[in-house]
Formats: sequence, structure tokens, C-alpha cells
Amino acid sequence: MFSQKKTTINLIKAEKMIGRQTPDEELNIFTGAVLFEHDSVLLYCDSAVLRNKANTLDAYNNIRIKINDTLNLYGNLLFYDGNTRLATVIDDVKLVDNDATLFTDKLWFNRNSGIGYYNTNGRIINNENELVSREGYFHTNTKILYFKKNVVLTNPDYRLESDTLVYNTSTEIAYISGPTTIRGKDEFMYAEEGWYETKNGKTMLKTNPYVIDGERYIAGDTIFYEKDIDAGDVFGNVFLKDTIQKLNVQGDYCKYRRGEGYAFVTQKPWATFVEKNDSLWLHADTLRLYFDSIGQADKFTAYNHCKFFKKDIQGKCDSLTYNLNDSTIIMYERPVVWTQDTQITSELIKIFTSHNSIDSMYIFNSAFIISMDETDPNSFNQVKGKNMKAYFTENELYKINVLGNSETIYFVREEDGSLIGINRAFSANMEIFVADRQITDIFYFDKPDATLFPEEEIQPNELRLRDFRWHDAERPKTSEDIFLWDNK
Repeated sequence: MFSQKKTTINLIKAEKMIGRQTPDEELNIFTGAVLFEHDSVLLYCDSAVLRNKANTLDAYNNIRIKINDTLNLYGNLLFYDGNTRLATVIDDVKLVDNDATLFTDKLWFNRNSGIGYYNTNGRIINNENELVSREGYFHTNTKILYFKKNVVLTNPDYRLESDTLVYNTSTEIAYISGPTTIRGKDEFMYAEEGWYETKNGKTMLKTNPYVIDGERYIAGDTIFYEKDIDAGDVFGNVFLKDTIQKLNVQGDYCKYRRGEGYAFVTQKPWATFVEKNDSLWLHADTLRLYFDSIGQADKFTAYNHCKFFKKDIQGKCDSLTYNLNDSTIIMYERPVVWTQDTQITSELIKIFTSHNSIDSMYIFNSAFIISMDETDPNSFNQVKGKNMKAYFTENELYKINVLGNSETIYFVREEDGSLIGINRAFSANMEIFVADRQITDIFYFDKPDATLFPEEEIQPNELRLRDFRWHDAERPKTSEDIFLWDNK
């Protein structure tokens, strides 16, 4: 409560005055361009009733209360108590501050605190911002408004809806303190805590925040978003979803720059390429998504310690590029690909996919394909060459073209699985056919040299081509294994 010295309401002027005396009160009725003064505040009206003993004033029509040089209160009916300095203004009420104007049907204004209160719907105009609510408090000294119930803030860029909102008319910043939505032309935001700078579109969102930007959904513990440059930063439990590409990226930090054409996620990130029956999980130190000129994702890259897992194909490399338009994957630096019992290695691997399945694979420089023998897990069929093209149907390898310095070792067996011998072959180029994960035919081109050795005539060290390495220990067996890295 404010302790205030009581002062009387003083008449400055009026065109006409009528005095009335009652046992309890002395009434003065004033009409015509009436002006009062009370504690440096001027009160204008067309007519008024002043109760001298009670020190109260009832004023009617064209009311203006000049509180100071920048703050004026208007209406058509006023009840003012000179002792408490409380004013109740009714009908076509308007509170005009230097920075903002409040419109409502009824306003209680406390001169001691400088606070105006309404509960019959109010509307605030502050430059390009318009705010409406069922209930509100206007702190004229601090330029802060507190809105409650059915709060809506609109400007040329956004529409904000909430049940509770704090707004500063000087800074034009809205402070979120409850479930709130913000809608723009291309984006939608939700949070239960944060702030929104209406001048520049900068936003900070906390407590269950998310942003929908076109076809992308972005969530995290804290989101900073800047509309003017279409950029944001997300901290903690990042979840980025691209609905067109059916791609989810998660991590602990996201730098989102749609205006510049990219987004990246770091701090233990992983991505999921969502498919109906079999999704692909991928992890690397940094995951990056690129956007085309209309903002659609067209390329995905993974840098450093990249591993991926899908039921029918797994892979490992230092870095990876996935062209989302033509479904082409390029693996760089010591790539390894596993499909069923087959391992593929080289310096660079390019995978062509269609309808979520591998069509073909280009294997460049030091190409090496190893598959475990169907009968003996310690025996391996091997194909080696400078470059290779591998062809697949339903993710099953069925043909290999070996281009340059071709070498093979494969185990030839009877239908019952008994070993006939071990075939070693050399040629400039080869074409190899595979069925049921076993080599069925080999065609040699240009100076072939092939020998079928009985098992007892071949030495153990001759069962491995040079540079043979079986990387099964590094192979991800589950989606959780993509986070394991052994530097091999």
C-alpha cells in the first residue's frame, strides 16, 4: 500500500456551476469546458460532480486526464477518488503513452503505482505491433504490460498467441511465460518460456520449444532463431526432421542457416533415414545438411568417424556425401561396406541407390571384395583389382566387373558342399557372376592366368591375396554400434 498525503481536488475552470448541500455532503455540479487539478494532474471533461467532503469526482463526456507530458487517459465516464488517487474510466477508454496506446471499455488506473488494469478486453498499439487480451496490466512507469487470457500479438511478420505474456513498449520485446505459438509466413514456433524481439524477429525459445520452417521441424532444449537471416542455433537434445527427405538428425548442438543454405549438427550427432520397414542409422562427428535455392534439402554430408547401419547394409569411412536428389552416396578415406557375408573396401566407394535399395557400386583404387565361404567360415572368396563396378538386385550382389590388375581366389565346391579345389586367377579385367552369395562364373579378358589347386597343394599363405584384411570386428551389428570407433 502507498502512503499518500491527502490533497483536495481543485476546480480550475468551468462555464457553469450549481451547488447543492445535503446533510452528509456538499455537492458542486459543473458544466461546460470543465477543468480540475489534483496533485499536478489535470482532469478535463464536459460536466462533473464534485463531492467536497468525500474528495471524489464523477466526470462525464470527453474526459481527458493529463497525467504528465507523455501520458494521457481518455474516456466518457470517470469516477475519481482524490484520497486514494484511484481512477475508474469507462466507455471508449484510451490510455496514450509516448510509445503505446491502450484501448478498452473500462480501465482502473492507480496514480500511486502508475498501473492501469482492465478485464473487459483490451487492445494495445505499439508502432507496428498490436496486442489484444481479455485482461491486462499497464505499468506506465516501467513501460511493461502484463497480459492474461486470450493474448494475441500481431505485426507484419508474425502472429503470437498465448494465455500469458509480458511486453515492454520501449524495447518492443515480448516475454513468454506459458504455452505460446508464433506464426510467420513460412515458419511456426512453439515454446513455454523465452522472448521475442518484434523489431527484428529475434527469438529465444525454452521449455518444450520447436520451430517448423517449411518442411523442417526443429526442436531442442533452447532455440535461438533470427527471422531476418532465416537462421537459428539449437542447444541440447537437438531434433531436426526433414519431412520431404524423411530424414531425422539428432545431437546436442545445431547451427541452422537456411538463408545461407545449410545446417549442421555436432556433439554426438546421429541421423536416421526413415523407411517403412528398415531405416538407416548413421553417426559421425559432424553431420551437415545443404539446401537448394528454394530451401529444400538436396545434400547430406558426414565428417570424421562415419559409421552407418541398416539391416542389409553397413558401412564405415572417414567422411560421406549423400546426394538426396539422385540417391547417390560417396564414401571417402578407407571406406568399408558390408552386405550380408560380403565386405567391400577401396580408397573411394560410390553407391547408387533406388527405392531404398542398392542398384550398383563403383569401387575406385585398390578395390577389394571379400566374402565368407558358405561352408567354412575361415575361408574367404576374394576379388581384387584397380577399380570395380558391382551390381545388385534386392541388395544382393550378382555381378562384378573388375577393371585392371584383376585377381581372384575362390573355393570351388560340389553341390553337397565338399571342396573341389581353390581357384586362383589373374587377368587384366574380369567379369564375375554371383548367386546365393557364391561365385558361379568368371570371365577373363586379356591374358588370363587361372589355376585350380587341390586343397593339399596350396599353402596357407596363398589363401589370402595381398592386402587382405577382414574388418568384421569393426562392423556395426546393431544401430547402437554406429557410435563405436576403433581407428582400424
